[in-house]
This record gives sequence, structure tokens and C-alpha cells, in this order.
Amino acid sequence: MIRVIIAGATGWVGRALVAAVHEAPDLALVAAVARSAAGRDAGEVAGIGPIGVEIVPDVDAALAVQADVLVDYTKPGAVKEHALKAIAAGCHVVVGTSGLGAEDYAEIDDAAEERGIGVIAAGNFSITATLMKRFALEAAKYVPDVEIIDYAAAQKPDVPSGTARELAETLSFERQHPTSRPIDDLTGIRETRGGAIGLSTPVQVHSVRMPGYRLSCEVLFGLDDERLALRHDAGSSAAPYVGGTLLAVRKVAEKPGLRRGLDSIMD
Repeated sequence: MIRVIIAGATGWVGRALVAAVHEAPDLALVAAVARSAAGRDAGEVAGIGPIGVEIVPDVDAALAVQADVLVDYTKPGAVKEHALKAIAAGCHVVVGTSGLGAEDYAEIDDAAEERGIGVIAAGNFSITATLMKRFALEAAKYVPDVEIIDYAAAQKPDVPSGTARELAETLSFERQHPTSRPIDDLTGIRETRGGAIGLSTPVQVHSVRMPGYRLSCEVLFGLDDERLALRHDAGSSAAPYVGGTLLAVRKVAEKPGLRRGLDSIMD
């Protein structure tokens, strides 16, 4: 039995995960974290009725309970601290929260390697979003010019989305040198060309934040007289993220250190 903590238990994905973990025969929800609902039963908040797990206000209180995996769906400003605390406590980590960059993940990876703890982080635990990433990496072998457009609701606090950021960072190691004019050679307002993300050959990412959008990510490839577009659109339900997250919970202990993306465990 894998003992699970869910941080962000009252969020969009968190509520669905509470129900899914409670129903899974090989998983046990031992703690749930949500400051706004501290003291309430996690099952009642998730809409499945009482399950005997009281929500605690912070990760420190949750880690006082014996657990195997911390699942974090909280906020960009908190997730790194949560992950490092869990690693220090000997608890494996699954990160579903977006907003961390390559340097943050490098620090988490170092801590996890040192303690022999597994961490799986994905900008998107959806199967179809993972397939978009896989197809984009294949296309990047043949098409040098690629850019990403990231769409989300007006109030989403982090830019770009975790999906777009993870994709750009991965593509930067796979893509060829672009043929488009370097940003430094442009005149006018250079910021309109988006943000460069990636440690090797960076990818330009453009974030749209407007009402009427939920979560979408579009990867554009261009060659002379032709182009390719790959796009993932999320629906209104958290269900697509639950299956991938539970897969990560079941596999995170298999290997110490950080693994990025659901595709790192799908095969």
C-alpha cells in the first residue's frame, strides 16, 4: 500500500485526486493539505463524503504522518519548498504544480539524488498533452524553426504554463539551430517576439492570458512553403490529469532523482 499526501487538496485537480486515491485499492490517503479548509474532512470537501482524513493547514503538519509520496498541486511560490521538505523527510514527490524553472528543478534533483528519493514532475499529466510533447520532439529533428503559443485564463498567475515551459526546455536540447533572425538583430519592441526558454537552443514562447480560455498549448513548426501545428486543448474536467498523476505515484519510488514529464515513465 502506497501512503499518499495530497497538497492542494481543495483545488481543481486536488479534489479529483482525493477521490481517486481513496478509491484505489493499492493507495491510501494519509494526509491532505489546504490552509483554507483546515480541520474539515478531505472526503467531504471532495464531494465523496467523510473518509476520516482531516485536512491540515501546511505540508509540515502533513509530513508528521508516515507517508511514501507527496503529491503537490498547490501554487508556484510554494511547490519548491514543499518538494525540498518532503525530500528531507524521506518522502518521494510528484509535482503537478507549474511555475518552476530549470534552476529550481536542478536544486530539487540534487537534493533527491543525495537522499535517494524519487521525484516526478510534469507540466501536464494528461496523456494527450504528453503525446503532443512526444510528436513535437520528433518533428524538431527535421524542422529547425519552432515556437510555442501558450493560452490560459485571464487570472492564471504563472507564465508560461507548466506544459509550455517543460516543452520549451525539452525542445531546446533537441531542436536544430533556427533560421529566423536572432532577437538581438531585431528593431522595435523585441518583447513582442515572446520569451526565450531553454538551456541549449532556446525556444520562443508566447503566453496569452484572456477570458474565454482554459488551458491550451500550440507548437508551431515552419519550413519554406509549409508549416506544422500541434495543439493540445484541456476541457473543463480534471479527469485527464488524474490517471497520469496516479501512474507517477505508483512509479516515483523506482528511481532516485528527478524525472521530468509523464513521458519519462510511460514506456
